[in-house]
Amino acid sequence: MILKQLVVGPFASNCFIIGSESTKQGMVIDPGADGEAILRTIDKLGLSINLVVATHLHPDHTGAIKEVCDSTGADFAVHEEEGEGGFGALSHQLASSMMAGSFGHLPEPKKLLKDGDKLDIGDLYFTVLYTPGHSPGGISIVGHGVVFSGDTLFNSSIGRTDFPGCSYAQLMDSIQNKLMTLPDDTVVYPGHGPATTIGDERRSNPFLR
Repeated sequence: MILKQLVVGPFASNCFIIGSESTKQGMVIDPGADGEAILRTIDKLGLSINLVVATHLHPDHTGAIKEVCDSTGADFAVHEEEGEGGFGALSHQLASSMMAGSFGHLPEPKKLLKDGDKLDIGDLYFTVLYTPGHSPGGISIVGHGVVFSGDTLFNSSIGRTDFPGCSYAQLMDSIQNKLMTLPDDTVVYPGHGPATTIGDERRSNPFLR
């Protein structure tokens, strides 16, 4: 599996480019900013991007989605709770204003995801975990011994719950009943900050004690 992490934008958001070694098909998770750098990296990796996934629609994770989708022809996918009823766009606008910045227009999602959906990228297979709390439609993406946790779980921390649509109770339920059921050696790639493992967070994350 090809896995490249980029730190993008003023909020140091993690963007992940995942690809199949054999088929060179790929997906991008959370292209939050710096679209040109993301596209250059995709080109260097020799990948054909079929899917762009947002773990949630806060603007520090979505700023380059349109640019990446327009340039690669990839479909944009987000959880149905973010993409339907306009709440996702409203959440994006409110969060953007709270962060004192405008992060660009979002394209219409081509795929609305739900818990348990499969994301097939060549010979790579991932599963969508619905992990709301930081955002009403927050997801994590698990497969091949790794989980991309968005802003649900961080290295020694958890996602904030003071934005519109956030819920601390939901967040803790998502962590305990979705992420903490994964094997201890699962590598966690969060939306901000360094990677960790499920086992390390189970043992030492102060919010999970």
